[in-house]
Amino acid sequence: MTAETTGGDLSRLRHLNALTAIRVLRADEAGFTLTELARRTGLSRASTEDVVRDLTERGWVAEAEKTAGGVGRPARRYRFRADAGHLLGVDIGRHRVLALLTDLDGKVLHSHRVEAAPGLGRIERLAATDDAVRGVLRAGALSGDRLWASGVATTGLVDGTGKVMLSEALHEWTGVDLAAHLGRLVTGPVLVENDSKLAALAESWQGVARHSRDVVFILSGVATGAGLIIDGKLHRGFGNAAGEIGALPAVGWTRAPEHLRDWPGEGDIFAAARDGDRRAVAAIKRYVKDLAVGVSALVLTLDPELVVVGGGFAGSADLLIGPLRAELDRWCIRTPEIRVSTLADRGVALGAVKLAADHVGTVLASGSGLTSIDQFARA
Repeated sequence: MTAETTGGDLSRLRHLNALTAIRVLRADEAGFTLTELARRTGLSRASTEDVVRDLTERGWVAEAEKTAGGVGRPARRYRFRADAGHLLGVDIGRHRVLALLTDLDGKVLHSHRVEAAPGLGRIERLAATDDAVRGVLRAGALSGDRLWASGVATTGLVDGTGKVMLSEALHEWTGVDLAAHLGRLVTGPVLVENDSKLAALAESWQGVARHSRDVVFILSGVATGAGLIIDGKLHRGFGNAAGEIGALPAVGWTRAPEHLRDWPGEGDIFAAARDGDRRAVAAIKRYVKDLAVGVSALVLTLDPELVVVGGGFAGSADLLIGPLRAELDRWCIRTPEIRVSTLADRGVALGAVKLAADHVGTVLASGSGLTSIDQFARA
């Protein structure tokens, strides 16, 4: 006897068909005709029409703009609506907290910055983080339950649950459970990762490394860190500690910023170097020598196509890149191209957005854990 298809089976089938259509539609902003969508999804024309009609009614899909040219009336094309949901990216830094609100394609819609002094304790820095998140949600006229996912960047080692395992740069920051803390303000998934890793992710997404498969990213500033892109993907390592070469004292990354901080002159050291101050130039060269030891070790290990320098000191790359290249030429078998990040101070926060977007994409692609295609789109 042939088993009857139950209502639950049909509901699950419609759910899977919708996810399949969404996955295909997200791949091309220009959209697809019903015929093209049916061919790419493997659904029948009738099923494709039903799915598109349902997704349009739900606000996930819209008719794409008609393109000029051709003979006769052009077929209707349908596209995924990137504005159907929102993502949050938060960069918790030493001097400020930056929150970005974006659509599902990562287009920044609103931003909110809250200044935070380096010496703030845990309670005060978490309060600044709350202010930044609430501020950007206010700017977008959204509540926390309308976010599909949130990404959070922080200095230090982060475990898989969103807790900071170790932080030497921020006071009282070791042990902070950022995923749980942000979970009080937002209801979607909260993903937490190291800031250098997310800066590398942003560069491979929207920055100067978007066409490179193997990249070493250096976060240069009052603290130094590294993020690794291998074969186009963020490399975390077995214990999420990949790239933490600065933990090795012999590398000199801990003392490197001291050369800039302790120079005997006054004012901005980079401005002084441009004005010809020899003491400033010498201090910067000492900084670069220490920086280059760790960078050389990473280059020799990974043989990357590209080294990207970002972070707070990237704005003075005119004084850093030449000496850094010279040092790498001394130590490396092959010196890769060295480029400067163009993402400015948004790079880390954009990486946090990408972290959230990748999570949403993975869930939508697999359907794993979704009981409804509207699970992300909260009323």
